[in-house]
Amino acid sequence: MNGSSSNHRGVGVQVRGLRKSYDGQEVLRGLDFEVQAGEIFVIMGPSGSGKTVLLKHLIGLETPDAGEIRIDGQPIQGPEVMSQYRMAMVFQSGALLNSLTVGENVGIYLAEHRLRPPEEIARIVAEKLEVVGLKDTEDKMPSELSGGMKKRVAIARALVIEPQLILYDEPTSELDPLSAVVIAEEIVHLKDRIGVTSIVVSHDRELAFGVADRIAVINQGRILTVGTPAEVKQHPDPLVQQFLHADFKRL
Repeated sequence: MNGSSSNHRGVGVQVRGLRKSYDGQEVLRGLDFEVQAGEIFVIMGPSGSGKTVLLKHLIGLETPDAGEIRIDGQPIQGPEVMSQYRMAMVFQSGALLNSLTVGENVGIYLAEHRLRPPEEIARIVAEKLEVVGLKDTEDKMPSELSGGMKKRVAIARALVIEPQLILYDEPTSELDPLSAVVIAEEIVHLKDRIGVTSIVVSHDRELAFGVADRIAVINQGRILTVGTPAEVKQHPDPLVQQFLHADFKRL
């Protein structure tokens, strides 16, 4: 359990002047922020604020109109971001292949690229499943799993590449409160165990304030504030406070 994964470190991420428009509509309006190596950085904001577009830029699926993203100070653009650094993505849906077992889902990258012999892949898969609290589930099918378990399988799959950076897209969406707590604990556990840098895109305020070292609040393609949870809670910007305290009102 304490192999090389315990020794690698996270990477720092720098975003400078990031702009992106679609059909003349500016979605990202000059974003500037920095993520420290090994920290949990949460990007939160209302729907339509630009969080998903920003995430696509971070994983190299989109190229900015202006500005740049740097990893450990090196400018990165396009798909090369995936090849130069060990980056993993945990999708909102989990994105498991329903025709494969849990073990096959977790080990698919190693198997498809023939990076390890089958017996070693099996060992790595078992190790990563144990890390996320799913020991001995290799032979189960995704249809047998709860939503929270599927998210943890997706995290185990991300861990197979020994990531320096993990990006989470709404990791607690569609989960019951107890499952959401388990996922939050996993995010913190991975930081403590392997020092990975985590960028979490979410509108879940409880998750953000429960796991984040720092939080960026984004609205209409602009960063309203970046700070510790305590600093964000006290930020005077009315838009920040409106988002943090939005709730259902009795009609």
